[in-house]
Amino acid sequence: MLGRRSQVEGRRLKKRSRPWAEMEHQNGVNWTVIVLTCQYKDSVYAFQKELEVRQKREQIPRETILLTVEDPEAQVGSGGATLNALLVAAEHLSAQAGYTVVTSDVLHTARILIMHMGRDFPFDDCGRAFTCLPLVDPAAQVEALTYNLDRLLDIMTHRLGRGSPPGVWVCSTDMILSVPTSPEICWDGFQGARVFSLPGSVTYAQDHGVYLTDSQGCVLNIFYQSSEAQIQQCARPDGRVPLVSGIVFFSVEIAERLLATHVSPPLDACTYMGLDSGARPVQLSLFFDILLCMARDVNRESFLAGWHPEVGQGDMEEAGNQRRARAVLWKELRDQLLSLAYIPDGAYDYMTLAASAHLRSLMLPRDLFAQVVHSQVENPQFLEAGCSVVNSLLEGEVRLGAGSMIQHCQLQGPIHIGPGCLLLGLDVASSKDLHGLVLNDVILQGHHIQLQGTSIQVFTLIGRQDDWQCPILEKGTYLNVPWNEFFQRTGIRDGDIWDMDSQPAERCLLTARLFPVFFASRSPGPQDVLWLLNSIGKDFLQAWRAAWRMSWKQLRLHLDQAATLASRRALFFQQAQGKVRHVLEERRDLSLLPLIRAATHEGYHGLLLTTLDQVAAQAQDPGVAARALACIADVLGCMAGGHGGLRSGPAANQEWALAFQYLEKGDMARGVEELARERDKWLGRPALLVRAARHYEGAEQILIRQAVISARRFVTSVPVECPPLGHWVVVECPARVDFSGGWSDTPPITYEHGGAVVDLAVLVDGRRPIGARVRRIPQPELQLSTGTHSGEVCQSLEDLRDYCQPHAPGALLKAAFICAQIVQLPSANTLQTQLLHGFGGGFELHTWSDLPHGSGLGTSSILAGAVLAALYRAAGREVGTEALIHAVLHLEQMLTTGGGWQDQVGGLVPGIKIGRSRAQLPLKVEVEEISVPPDFIQTLNEHLLLVYTGKTRLARNLLQDVLRNWYARLPAVVDNAQALISNAEECARAFCQGNLPLLGQCLTQYWGQKKCMAPGCEPQAVRRMMDALEPYVYGQSLAGAGGGGFLYLLTKEPRQKEVLEAVLAKMEGLENYSIHLVEVDTQGFSLRVLASDASA
Repeated sequence: MLGRRSQVEGRRLKKRSRPWAEMEHQNGVNWTVIVLTCQYKDSVYAFQKELEVRQKREQIPRETILLTVEDPEAQVGSGGATLNALLVAAEHLSAQAGYTVVTSDVLHTARILIMHMGRDFPFDDCGRAFTCLPLVDPAAQVEALTYNLDRLLDIMTHRLGRGSPPGVWVCSTDMILSVPTSPEICWDGFQGARVFSLPGSVTYAQDHGVYLTDSQGCVLNIFYQSSEAQIQQCARPDGRVPLVSGIVFFSVEIAERLLATHVSPPLDACTYMGLDSGARPVQLSLFFDILLCMARDVNRESFLAGWHPEVGQGDMEEAGNQRRARAVLWKELRDQLLSLAYIPDGAYDYMTLAASAHLRSLMLPRDLFAQVVHSQVENPQFLEAGCSVVNSLLEGEVRLGAGSMIQHCQLQGPIHIGPGCLLLGLDVASSKDLHGLVLNDVILQGHHIQLQGTSIQVFTLIGRQDDWQCPILEKGTYLNVPWNEFFQRTGIRDGDIWDMDSQPAERCLLTARLFPVFFASRSPGPQDVLWLLNSIGKDFLQAWRAAWRMSWKQLRLHLDQAATLASRRALFFQQAQGKVRHVLEERRDLSLLPLIRAATHEGYHGLLLTTLDQVAAQAQDPGVAARALACIADVLGCMAGGHGGLRSGPAANQEWALAFQYLEKGDMARGVEELARERDKWLGRPALLVRAARHYEGAEQILIRQAVISARRFVTSVPVECPPLGHWVVVECPARVDFSGGWSDTPPITYEHGGAVVDLAVLVDGRRPIGARVRRIPQPELQLSTGTHSGEVCQSLEDLRDYCQPHAPGALLKAAFICAQIVQLPSANTLQTQLLHGFGGGFELHTWSDLPHGSGLGTSSILAGAVLAALYRAAGREVGTEALIHAVLHLEQMLTTGGGWQDQVGGLVPGIKIGRSRAQLPLKVEVEEISVPPDFIQTLNEHLLLVYTGKTRLARNLLQDVLRNWYARLPAVVDNAQALISNAEECARAFCQGNLPLLGQCLTQYWGQKKCMAPGCEPQAVRRMMDALEPYVYGQSLAGAGGGGFLYLLTKEPRQKEVLEAVLAKMEGLENYSIHLVEVDTQGFSLRVLASDASA
């Protein structure tokens, strides 16, 4: 027997390590089997598909066995359904393990979840489990409607079940639960069974079940619909009582005993095996048969004699079977402990048959509940406070009163829905029947049913105050008025809706044949039930009488749940089209990736692609079009399903060239049309899908390039005298160190969100490490040399055509000649003609950098600035620093490297400064010098060091990932973009104060922001290096995009080069690292004109 102390409910005990903890899913329970039980065999396929969809969404682990099991009898009871589900789960696990018979051994390590659908529910054709909640999960990886099943599955997996041992969980789906994120449940040394309870009032408990426990949390008894005095015995100190919530956990030992009953008469008759063997069905209650026998205060005789309302009254033979079944349960389970886990901060609502209670339960102010959920409402001003719209499209003037709800509807106004209404399952064709009416306190539903092999839609209408089962002779009502008043108003007689020989007690709303399902000449419509609200209408009455009509009791047997769920899914993706348009066209920072995943998982990617094509083709803003193309790339990537290779890769296949040409010319509509036409050829397998996604990202880059090139308007120059032939123009530039804000300068982030970067121009080991020199030469050609590489000679325009291929020899230099408008490409004039006519000869251009490739110190952009400054001057024009900054933006877009503006700001503008750009086009960068205290620059120089990590990185790979995540508007990336700007402004203030510790905090925060923006930018070796240096620094970060290159440090003590060299020398596995002195360059880049015989 389990010690009492470990069973105390809510006891705050620290969890110790458990042998089963390794089997837990990363974020919750890793279920071995999930079983969903349902009443009807016709429902099995539809609900099994729903489970499989959730597995695709990764709500359920991939390896989990999913089973939808029909109850062996429609009224087998919750206990019988549990025993049958356990048998089916064990049978599947036994077969999977290679056994030829059912064995309980498979339960020892299994985690089984049994979820009961329960009985029919008049307010949702798919039952309480698939009642849609007005709930949005902003963190969901896949966007979807949230059914009650999803909410309960999340609670079981991530809240109640977390940390539990192997065993069997049973969860009813007939309640709406709220459970705190981390309920305090102790599982140390657990044995027996555990019930889970949430608080309720004494008044509420009089219609429900309630637990009586001792002070240690052991269950003494279970009461159902008891007297107030009996319920008061169960009250907690706060006056609330522990309600029966429908959630139970059975240990492996109890699960084995329950499984054994499938061969023990009469309990074998609760399972399909027993019924298939000819046994007469036995109805069992989970709580008042299986669990009650373990309650301490219940004695054997009272237990055997008891009969619970859940299973109803039967004949003498049934009573005998019931007693024998209870005797078996008493023998098997009496020695087991039944304990209670009480969740004081939770909430429980049973989903009753009362319409008022149902509406109220969906309107309560719960966590995450919202007014408009997965819906598009054209005129939200017509929605009153306290109403709700879920999975619907409302077009035109649709007024919705307080306390009313619309679910799964497409309505076109004018429509006026007053307070207290529920509209569910109405399509756009039904809207006209609502025009001119004002509905109050009614429930109007459209239903998909199967009638003689044909799927049709029918409609039902009841009043919010109506009681389904209240007889006509008592206080029964229809449409909120007594039956007699209804009969007088409409001309309907009781003989129209009930058989004359039916008993008075059977005459109630549940059995009234009110709802037309077939007309000889047309399909049923809402008007065929809405007329029942009005005074007598002869035409309607005659048509109504002539129709084949059904009661709700009859209708529910014909419900087509597969069609219902399919129509909801279709409507969800139809309204999602509107969402996609609004998000893109209104430039909202809302991620569409969860919706894209949903569409690809559920086969609606074609609809989504069409919508994205339309948005891109019609967009007036290239930023909107680019994001739409990026979304198409994400759709294609999701369709590939993780196969087919990496998303980043080349995008220059000639099959896509025509589409790219249209985009380059600014013909968006034809470009998008041609992209779509080509896309259709690449959908056959994952490898082609990934390659197509890369080309859509290539198309997106064209639009980014066109947006960034708008910065050209800020490139101005003044004519000056050309240096004499043969004279060198020499430009030398410092490197840059980014102290905060990097990535916010990157297009499109910088013109869609705005950017701010704090940069330092720095000398490395006392030198300006980057430079270029150019001179005019007599020959009409371009002689290009980079670093120590021998020169390349361009004598024709053809030699320049690879300027947009970054890895081509001299590509940056070639692009610079075109960007500076020294060479026109394309042109009818040859290169020689252009050079001779414009400059009397050609140019010789040399560039150099003393920094290693991939340094992270802005080399390529600063070098581009140096080259442009030299070329402009050699060609007889002079440009300012601001013009150079924007010219480099243009140049890098031509080069297709797609850089931002922080590098050239850092290397071309002297000292310490902050650059800013606004969320607008044309893209303009404004630079502000940061004024620091006297002598602070000298102090900074003594505390600033560069460490070359020995790791080379390629920023382009990181850049592609960042742009992909930005266009997807991943919440973490959007939030981080704003945090980068805020940190940059804080860093600027720290410089103004001369506060080294605060600068270190900004630097540390900045490195965390870089890692968030570009996961994977911190190699393991660099992490080890940073950990070793951390005690000596206020802050540190890899330069630029990270991934390797230089690490810069703000040391706590001055002049720490030798100290840190000694620290790193002791570390194993570090290669090719070096530490360099760095100092702020307060002069900026230099430009000199030297005679041909002077040293350059």
